[in-house]
Amino acid sequence: MSLNKCMIIGNLGRDPEMRYTPGGQAVTQFSVATNRNYRDPQGEWQSETEWFRVVVWGDQGERVAEYLRKGHKVYVEGRIQTRQWEDQSGNKRYTTELIANRVSSLERRDRDGDPPAPGDAPGGFSGGGSSSGAGGSQGGGNTASSGPSNASEDFDDLPF
Repeated sequence: MSLNKCMIIGNLGRDPEMRYTPGGQAVTQFSVATNRNYRDPQGEWQSETEWFRVVVWGDQGERVAEYLRKGHKVYVEGRIQTRQWEDQSGNKRYTTELIANRVSSLERRDRDGDPPAPGDAPGGFSGGGSSSGAGGSQGGGNTASSGPSNASEDFDDLPF
């Protein structure tokens, strides 16, 4: 038995970039920064940032690209995947990505039930995993929820 699951909370480092595969599947990529504060052996506070490359497939990827922007706080859940390819010089290159099956905005919304400001995501974007095929091609999942059904629900709580 094994488990490949990753959960992060952080801020988008850049606006999401969406494209479509030759088969018409949407794929969105963005980066998320997570921060860790700790005391060093001398008692001084230190801070370090870890960057994650995130990939979101299908309808969920389209919603992420539409609503999320650089600086937004998000919760991302998925699996870690490392891809390999050859660059133009023939060198083997690797990249490690978080393939998301759940992305939720942690941005605050107006409590009066007013719609979010332009660019604010409506709650969460769940579902829509992905699978790898031969030759590095990937297909997206085809299950996605439209987010919470109760617009007055408290979106400030963590999703777990």
